[in-house]
Amino acid sequence: MTAAHLVAAGLLDAPEVSRTVGGIKALQRPDGAIPWFAGDKLDPWDHAESAMALDAAGEHEAARSAYLWLARTQNADGSWFANYADTPEGVSAAAVADPTRETNFSAYPAVGIYHHYLATADRRFLRELWPTVVSAVEFVLRQQRTDGAIRWHPDSDEALLSGCSSMYQALRCAVATATALGENQPGWELALSRLGHALTAHPERFAPKERYSMDWYYPVLGTALRGEAARRRIEEGWERFVVPSLGVRCVDDHPWVTGGESSELAIALWAIGRAEQARQLLTDMGSRLRDKEDGMYWTGYVFADLAIWPQEKTSWTAGSVLLALAALGGEPATRAVFGGDALPKPLPVECVAERCVSGR
Repeated sequence: MTAAHLVAAGLLDAPEVSRTVGGIKALQRPDGAIPWFAGDKLDPWDHAESAMALDAAGEHEAARSAYLWLARTQNADGSWFANYADTPEGVSAAAVADPTRETNFSAYPAVGIYHHYLATADRRFLRELWPTVVSAVEFVLRQQRTDGAIRWHPDSDEALLSGCSSMYQALRCAVATATALGENQPGWELALSRLGHALTAHPERFAPKERYSMDWYYPVLGTALRGEAARRRIEEGWERFVVPSLGVRCVDDHPWVTGGESSELAIALWAIGRAEQARQLLTDMGSRLRDKEDGMYWTGYVFADLAIWPQEKTSWTAGSVLLALAALGGEPATRAVFGGDALPKPLPVECVAERCVSGR
């Protein structure tokens, strides 16, 4: 596997792709950790996204190192903390910047680990990381409410639509990992199905965050919505969030477009058959946010002020761009985890009072 798929997307040439891949690798610490930028912080979700981008670019050893960092720093209860500080000594479990144990952050490594397996066919490494996946999923599912939604952290009863959409994808990848290893996890399948039912049929179960574009497109990005329902959802929010020739707003009432949201929406657009629209979105965003010198991407652009803000170029923004290019360019592992057709399907679910149960 090489970065040829990324070039095949027709948006960046080979030297441009190489600069972006090299920019992420330059941020990776010797222990495998990938902070946002040098001297800042690491969160497990964005760390996994950057590792996936490295795999999509054929940098499998760097990605492997990133997943081993996750295995070493995982908490005893299966979680990770929200933020770790990038210190001169490295990014370690002792350098905790935010001790919140977010379920979405703890679930997403399952997407990355399965993506790595698809990219490398390394079954031995998948087996080595299996205890990490099991522990993380069990932590997440202990926070699942009786109505199928999953609390965003153990000390809150609130469930977030974007986070639960991401966890839906993570549970599908976790079940796929179990299947690949010959492990039987019927409880995971039921939890996946209950969560999917809540996402697709009961939006009232999630805290209202409609201002944020992530709540708009994440049910599509996370594979919960497909077909006409996905297309209708994208159409309903398009004018509210997409700024022509610039990209995607992070929040609907702020004049701020961001590279991560733009790239993720591009993946969602690809997933529902709107590849040309995805390409245009990446082109528009890149014209403002790409640093041509180092190939990295600024986090966002405040178009009311004609200003880059904040003054940071993050590993995960570059990673999200590479994953969008991988989906558009036909890279199989990325297409599998974001397309969803090859991932395990949820069981039929029916609701009895407030409790969702399998209809089978």
